[in-house]
Amino acid sequence: MTENRRTTQIVESTGQSAVFFLLAYIGAAIYFVSQSDGSFWGILLGIFQGFVWPVYVTYHVLDLLAV
Repeated sequence: MTENRRTTQIVESTGQSAVFFLLAYIGAAIYFVSQSDGSFWGILLGIFQGFVWPVYVTYHVLDLLAV
């Protein structure tokens, strides 16, 4: 008897784009923290804004396209 074995190979290639996005998130967090008032909650909000900066970019790009 021969067995039919199916194997699936998953290849994940994040490569250089992952490094770019990591640096972009860190840079955005530094920018937003530097714009804060220096309080604990201001710094925490700046870090949070650094993680969700693509939302700001998408909103402003779509706003420009809608005009």
